[in-house]
Amino acid sequence: GVLEECVREDLNEKAPRVMAVLDPIRLVIEDYPEGKSEEFEALNHPNDPGMGTRMVPFSREIYIEADDFMEDPPKGYFRLAPGREVRLRYAYIVKCTGVVKDEATGRIVEVRCSHDPGSRGGSAPDGRKVKGTIHWVSAPHAVTAQVRLYDRLFTVPQPGSDREGPDWKSFLNPESLRTLTDCRLEPSLAAATGGSRFQFERQGYFAVDAADSRPGTPVFNRIVTLRDSWAKTK
Repeated sequence: GVLEECVREDLNEKAPRVMAVLDPIRLVIEDYPEGKSEEFEALNHPNDPGMGTRMVPFSREIYIEADDFMEDPPKGYFRLAPGREVRLRYAYIVKCTGVVKDEATGRIVEVRCSHDPGSRGGSAPDGRKVKGTIHWVSAPHAVTAQVRLYDRLFTVPQPGSDREGPDWKSFLNPESLRTLTDCRLEPSLAAATGGSRFQFERQGYFAVDAADSRPGTPVFNRIVTLRDSWAKTK
């Protein structure tokens, strides 16, 4: 835990920020012109102007994280839901107008929204408050990538100790590695070289796998989460 916190502190200063959607669901902005695209200027690091900016493409169809939308949200949920507004980072404020479901399973496969054209950059022209801000990736510009989510090997601090019991194998963490194969990344990451490290906004810190990445199809390994999720669980 101490090592991981030191890694977070180090990478927080050094790693450029990018947007990556690990569990994508398609969002269609119905009142945004078909075929149109534009670019938004995004900060490479919010606390270090010297790291510069990059241009991020935007279009009528984007990907957002599946857990950034809920059809029946609980109290305190400030992300996207039917009839609610949310801010797309660097882009527009959008409002959910409906969903599209798979007829066989009932699973939501697409979210439909309208947007406020006057909110370009994320600020409402009438000054209304929008609590939630989520990240996104333009669907036609997205890079498809594999992402490996590494976590701790054991579920307890001292497997096999007298305190935890003698059978250390019973404490193996089944979630110590999860491999996601359909992640969508902003296009700037298509050219990322082996060993390069980034903060995926709202996700964690990741490094390009030099051995397994190929041009246009990168593989990223998680170095560490943004927060100590183990301490939070405890």
